[in-house]
Amino acid sequence: MQYREFGTTGKKISALGFGAMRLPTISDNPADIDQDATTEMIRYAVDHGVNYVDTAYPYHDKAGEPAVGIALTDGYRERVSLSTKLPIWFVEKPADMDKFLNEQLQRLQTDHIDFYLVHCLQKHTWPTIRDHGVCEWGERAKEDGRIGQFGFSAHAHYETFVEIFDYHDWDFCQIQYNYANEEVQAGTKGLKYAADKGTPVIVMEPLLGGGLANPPAPAKALLDAAGKNPVDLALNWIWDRPEVALVLSGMSSLEQVKQNLAFAEHSGVGSLTQQERDLVTQLQQLYKENAPIPCTKCGYCMPCPQGIDIPLAFEQYNDNTVFSGTTAHILYAMSETPTSVCVECGQCEEKCPQEIKIIEELRRVDKELRGE
Repeated sequence: MQYREFGTTGKKISALGFGAMRLPTISDNPADIDQDATTEMIRYAVDHGVNYVDTAYPYHDKAGEPAVGIALTDGYRERVSLSTKLPIWFVEKPADMDKFLNEQLQRLQTDHIDFYLVHCLQKHTWPTIRDHGVCEWGERAKEDGRIGQFGFSAHAHYETFVEIFDYHDWDFCQIQYNYANEEVQAGTKGLKYAADKGTPVIVMEPLLGGGLANPPAPAKALLDAAGKNPVDLALNWIWDRPEVALVLSGMSSLEQVKQNLAFAEHSGVGSLTQQERDLVTQLQQLYKENAPIPCTKCGYCMPCPQGIDIPLAFEQYNDNTVFSGTTAHILYAMSETPTSVCVECGQCEEKCPQEIKIIEELRRVDKELRGE
């Protein structure tokens, strides 16, 4: 495993962090986590050098933190830096911040969180949680020992990211970053802005919600011709950047853990060849041309009050656009709740980290996939 200095903390953190957002399940219910498989995966990763585990209060319908807590028993908690996040959507008053942190400590079976983040800040959520005094609260939680490092994660445009970053002396920050949407949200500009000020930057969604691991046919053809593994290329494109402190990968199987560990072994700044850089440039252009809806399948828009599976609808639409001979029309016709049942309540748009105009896109999905 390769390790990187984490700012001025004195910590050396593994280049690969275990993201616990997409744990294996034993049914279609995201809360129905396969605990045995999860424990095996996390412990295998730790035994092979991973020393950073990331989770959050809402993951797996609030079942994620307890599952991680169980996996880190038997001495594994002491071997990792543990990260989780304040669920800002449920904070109605300042006292709620203590309530949730104390609950999370119990759920994770620990007396402190090494890296605690204000979760998923965006332009419309930042003012409210800021005015609740979250920054002052975070510093008090550091002083009483419940958290170690205090940071934030953001799915926000560059300007909003800078506003949040400059408001407080954060210990670290976390942004979405991958080669398919290098200029989306904080992007490369945000990465450099934080790193230039000496603040460690953690990268999430390095595989664009799995999209870069299973590329569409035109992209796969380019990768195959170059003899490159899509996951290896995507992760190493990020590890190549000196500004990145850590890359989180949301792994769902032991096979994925082993694969990512192997890729992390040969990671490093300056490891990307010119051939690989040129290939990424080609792929970036291909994705821009062929994926009209920038959905990462994070699921923050769910559940829809009308029962629409929004990420699935967007996936079908994007696949139908990128691929020829797709079965998207058939699959859409079989949908229990087509996007046409949308009542335009707007709840999904308020939560979308990508700031997608979901209502407008749902209309387009219905029109295109019905063949009208």
